[in-house]
Amino acid sequence: MRSVAEALQSICVTLWVGGMWAIGFVVAPQLFARLGDRVIAGALAGRLLTIVAWLGIACAVYLIAYRAARFGAACLKQGFFWMTAMMLLLVLAGELGVHAIMEGLRAQALPREVMESVFRDRFMTWHGVASGLYVIQSVLGFVLVVLHGKGR
Repeated sequence: MRSVAEALQSICVTLWVGGMWAIGFVVAPQLFARLGDRVIAGALAGRLLTIVAWLGIACAVYLIAYRAARFGAACLKQGFFWMTAMMLLLVLAGELGVHAIMEGLRAQALPREVMESVFRDRFMTWHGVASGLYVIQSVLGFVLVVLHGKGR
């Protein structure tokens, strides 16, 4: 029978990667496709992506701690550990770095929307960086799911 700690590992992988895929590739595009106002769609998508980012940070911390406690230094030889660590670095870079820059550009654009301001091009560049980080993290998440399924 599986331990609670091992079951939590499966739950963390499912919540984190499944949440990323669902919000980033299903919900966010639908918000932009269905809502008439791109500003509202962007605000909702951004909020949901922030929630998924913090969920991912919490899950990654648990997964790394669980692996370290269970396998000791041998966890450093496991692909699962390194996939989790890389995904954590990407989510931290996105949420604490890129997202902060984008929020700063939004604040500087006030009272206008950032897409109607002189900051539009810089915002779009950083949005592209954020999207790229998200796609890389999503691909690594695929690998994490496969490794978890193999018990590695």
